[in-house]
Amino acid sequence: MTSALSREDLERELRAIGERQYHDLHPFHKLLHGGKLKRGQVQAWALNRFYYQVCIPKKDLALMARMDDPALRRIWIQRVLDHDGFGESREREEGKVGGIERWLRLTDGLGLDRDYVTSLRGILPATRYAVDSYVNFVSSKSTLEAVASSLTELFAPAIHRERIAGFEAYYAFANDATLSYFRKRLDEAPRDVEFGLEYVLDNARTPEQQQQVIAALRHKAELLWAQLDALHHAYVSPGLIPPGAFVPDDMEPPVYRR
Repeated sequence: MTSALSREDLERELRAIGERQYHDLHPFHKLLHGGKLKRGQVQAWALNRFYYQVCIPKKDLALMARMDDPALRRIWIQRVLDHDGFGESREREEGKVGGIERWLRLTDGLGLDRDYVTSLRGILPATRYAVDSYVNFVSSKSTLEAVASSLTELFAPAIHRERIAGFEAYYAFANDATLSYFRKRLDEAPRDVEFGLEYVLDNARTPEQQQQVIAALRHKAELLWAQLDALHHAYVSPGLIPPGAFVPDDMEPPVYRR
């Protein structure tokens, strides 16, 4: 890139990343949303995705720690509250339940022990590496690149709508409680991405900055894809669950020998 893109062209480049490589295209999601997975495979997905959920506030706080503008921090902190919630008393009184608690209602509905889920003992090694890589990326890159990495939310409402429809059509665990995370994100994600996209388009002015934000969003999309690669490899085909990872009741763990 030798000359800066217009705002319109830069936005098109960012949106094209979702069209090419957002994880709604992954075969695992096709199976999940199409009702093709067994209960244990869905449990494995929800369990591993929980690690991503609990790390979202960590990456946002890491980003906020490097924001010099108080106004920007005041806007960004809403993302932390969306996931961490407002505390038990306010949540009871005002319905301000965070995304982490909503996700735990999903794992509850799938029959997973909550203490086991929150212990993080059963997640795949590749899940841990991918999510930790995202937190490290946001912690070490510029504010502009970190904000750009959040723009996968451009594509999130579509996957949430598809997921809600698929779960309701094919899975007995689907109800108001287990689907509450996805329904809430239909409201939250567009609000977040509206601000994030404007911030990126306003501040990515030079060719170098524009290359950085495109690379940041591509990196985030790759991390999401890698998590599904790991799930597919462990729980679909060839079904090689790593030692120590969650083993569904309807699967036999492989035996590894020297």
